Formats: sequence, structure tokens, C-alpha cells
Amino acid sequence: MNNQAKNSSHNSIQERTFFFACRLVKLYQFLVKQKGATEILGRQLLRSGTSIGTNLQEAIAGQSKADFISRCNIALKEARETLYWLRLLSETNLIPARRIADLSRESNELVAILTTIVKKSRLPKRSKDLLNNSSF
Repeated sequence: MNNQAKNSSHNSIQERTFFFACRLVKLYQFLVKQKGATEILGRQLLRSGTSIGTNLQEAIAGQSKADFISRCNIALKEARETLYWLRLLSETNLIPARRIADLSRESNELVAILTTIVKKSRLPKRSKDLLNNSSF
């Protein structure tokens, strides 16, 4: 893991989701070698986990506040789905829990951050600057 990923709590949500996706790509590369159900679940994990950041990028380019909120909400749903797949891989013993504990923790944190962004975006006079707020 590089220094940027290690210090993800100090990075913007865009950076965190990018490095999270990078880590999921590496996990997927491992899962593909396992074949069977692990590979299939890995595809689902890869799809949902990499889509968190892409939806945030689309939110930044949103044409309206409603579009911004909608894209952030989709990113939140994808983060929750990613957490589900990580949990399923762990609970079915397809991957040892300790091996994906950091990814699960980061996924939980992304869910919390995105929940806050969506809630605060719905308040009057809140906009895209929430994504750059370093207090997350």
C-alpha cells in the first residue's frame, strides 16, 4: 500500500474512493485466480466498489443540485453494496476476514462520509464543496 492510501483519512473523498478502487482491483486479481463462486462474487465487488468514485466524479459535474445529490446517493448505495460483498466473502470463508478487514473498515467509513454528504447536501445552500471538506 502506498503512502497516499495509508493516509486516506487526510485525503479528499475523491482520492479515498480512487485508492479504495485500486485496492479492490488488486483483490479482484487475486479472486480471479480462485475460480468458482469467489470469482463471481469478486466481479460484483469490483463493479460496485469502483463505481463509488465514478459516481462522485459525475456528481462534481452535475448539472444541478438535484443531480449532485442523486449521484452522491448512488455512490452511497454502491458503497453499501460493496460492504455487503466484502462481508459475504468473509462470512462464507472464501477470504479470511483479516485479509479484507482494512477494506471493510474503509467501506464503512465511505458509507458514513457519503451519508453525511447526502444529508448535508439536502440542506439549503449546500453544494459540491462538501466533497472537498477536509473534516470528513
